Amino acid sequence: MFSKIALVSLALLVSGVMSSPIGQSSALAARGGPVSFDHWGGFDSLDNFDNFYGVDNFAHFDFEQVVVQETSVVCHAQAIEIIQQRLVVLQEMAKRIITEQICEVETQTVVFEQFHASLGSFSHDLRRDSGHQVGYDSSITGHYGDLFGDDGSLSVHDLGFSGSDVGQNTVVVGGGNWNDATSPASVDNAFFTAKGAHPGL
Repeated sequence: MFSKIALVSLALLVSGVMSSPIGQSSALAARGGPVSFDHWGGFDSLDNFDNFYGVDNFAHFDFEQVVVQETSVVCHAQAIEIIQQRLVVLQEMAKRIITEQICEVETQTVVFEQFHASLGSFSHDLRRDSGHQVGYDSSITGHYGDLFGDDGSLSVHDLGFSGSDVGQNTVVVGGGNWNDATSPASVDNAFFTAKGAHPGL
């Protein structure tokens, strides 16, 4: 849905910032090395951050996919505005979770960039250049109802999984129009046209 690679800080503008933990992390990220976000910048709210996907797997690009169901679930085309409505609900839910359950803007930023980047990896699945099949984890999506309390507030209990579990119960949806001979070119055309519509992201 987005370009989804974690954004690196712009050129440092304040002299001496490179000596700070934040400056050092920004410089390392710019070089493409792994960055630990456990207690990054001294923020307690980032304690154990790396336990979810791993210090060297910020956006969950590297994972073992286990397909538990293939093609018996098929797509059913809906009007595009129906799809857009549902996706924007998920978008606004992500904003709600980040703003209601994280108070430090620095932690909000790191968590959003991880969400943005990991969701963006699905773009590579769609283009068939990730090595993963196109699908979703049915075990993870089954927790959607657990996000809310009875009063509609956001829940706070542990849902009982980690980032390493994502992809272990993949359902591959059939019925699409992918053609090995023609789709790589047509999907790339769709991808780059869409990218051109939001060049700033």
